[in-house]
Amino acid sequence: MIAAARANAEEDMPLEWAVAGRALAGEAESGDLHLVRAFPGGALIAVIDGLGHGPEAAHAARAAAASLAENAALPATALVEQCHAALHKTRGVVLSLALINAQGREMTWLGVGNVDGTLYRAAPRSTARESLPHRGGVVGYQLPVLRSSTLRLDPGDTLVFATDGIASTFTSESLIGWHPQDAADHILRSYGKASDDALVLVARIGAGAP
Repeated sequence: MIAAARANAEEDMPLEWAVAGRALAGEAESGDLHLVRAFPGGALIAVIDGLGHGPEAAHAARAAAASLAENAALPATALVEQCHAALHKTRGVVLSLALINAQGREMTWLGVGNVDGTLYRAAPRSTARESLPHRGGVVGYQLPVLRSSTLRLDPGDTLVFATDGIASTFTSESLIGWHPQDAADHILRSYGKASDDALVLVARIGAGAP
């Protein structure tokens, strides 16, 4: 069953987002989880995949989301380090996150494991989309050397985070011009795998960004 939601991260912040996801057939809850949390100066966006599926994966994902929410204003690397410390008694998670400043001008992102991160560029550029350079590892078990990267954002730029329950071929389609909820629903419907939990989050920088 598709579960979806959408909201602005902050009323005065030029960011619109939506999510679509589903649990593996036969499971009561999904190990894939998202978090969008506004804080003074910006917003945190994260997609979390608890290892495996079922209740233990969901428990690990919830613990990760709680840690990220509590520390949302920290730098990206510190956020993941705090999350790692909080998850030692769980089976661990992989995750990707982005910190977007309040004006929607800049994004710092970081990934551990195989949660796909893609930024689609709205303005004509030499690169139509950029991929998150995530590193192998498991938050809560084995953390790699963490390196975040920072990108400038323009109005209409669209960020997509997708767990491995979504086929990576979704990136072959441009999502520029799509409403975030329509894009999230389309990706889940067209590229979701029946063999795993699946979740995709789409966030678009609005016209309020200078």
